[in-house]
Amino acid sequence: MIPLSVLDLVSIREGFTPADALAETAACAKAAEDAGYKRYWTAEHHGMDGLVGGAVSVVLAHIGHATSKIRIGSGGIMLPNHNPLVIAEQFGTLDALFPGRVDLGLGRAPGADMRIANALRKDVARAAEFFPQDVVELQSYFSDEPQVPIRTSVAQGAKIDMWILGSSLFGAQLAALLGLPYAFASHFAPTLLDQALRTYRDNFKPSQVLDKPHAMVAMTVLAADSDEEAQFLASSMEQSFVAFRTGGPTRQRPPVEGYRETLLPHELATIDAMRAVRAVGGPDTVRREITAFIERTGADELILGGSIYDQDARHRSLRLVAEALA
Repeated sequence: MIPLSVLDLVSIREGFTPADALAETAACAKAAEDAGYKRYWTAEHHGMDGLVGGAVSVVLAHIGHATSKIRIGSGGIMLPNHNPLVIAEQFGTLDALFPGRVDLGLGRAPGADMRIANALRKDVARAAEFFPQDVVELQSYFSDEPQVPIRTSVAQGAKIDMWILGSSLFGAQLAALLGLPYAFASHFAPTLLDQALRTYRDNFKPSQVLDKPHAMVAMTVLAADSDEEAQFLASSMEQSFVAFRTGGPTRQRPPVEGYRETLLPHELATIDAMRAVRAVGGPDTVRREITAFIERTGADELILGGSIYDQDARHRSLRLVAEALA
């Protein structure tokens, strides 16, 4: 079986605090490590009441101290929001703290609306135009090459695994051009998945990093002892998904029996549009659907998203998926 990893958005549960969410993320990372997962990634989002992962490097340091061997990384850093030198120093510091365990996934989307862009003092639309140059600049800070114009001791020579992230064809083209591993966000943008993977593989140029394409694909996965229990637990993330798409409150809510029956047709269609990139059920169902997804995509790795309100059930889901695919 190909390696499995976890994408955690660091969600706040209804009735809980940001401190609780961060503690739960650390505990979940330890559970993922114990279950044999390869990577534990968090993502940059700003100004969202239900998510507290915006300070990615700080969150990763927290996770790193709670674990001992699982790789920790960004899924991703939205580079148009940042100065490449600052990101190099942050992730070089993470590598110094957790050597050989740090991934740096880079995205071009702002991860925020214009209010947040203004607060960041960034013209993110213009900054996104320079994303390829910024990626190359960032690579240079980790390099040992003597001609690099700026040296920063904490970044120079850091053994960072850099990834290009994407939900469209642009990231696939850039990852192929630079010979970097590629991760596709199919868990929320499945439409271009197959075309993006084909673009990446067909145009890949070998580099010092990789001699052949390496693609990780995201999937929403939730496992429980039975299909019925899993569908019940999944109603929490379905509530969050509908709320996000309709502008409602986004803190994670407890599961609701028969939730799908309460939805309007367009809300139900929004959830069902993601059916091709999700596996929710008991061990047999999850194994069958994940295996079919891997066969369809030819993925080299899978990264699994999905949220569960009950934390014991969240950890159990990780174990059940790992056992089902062992």
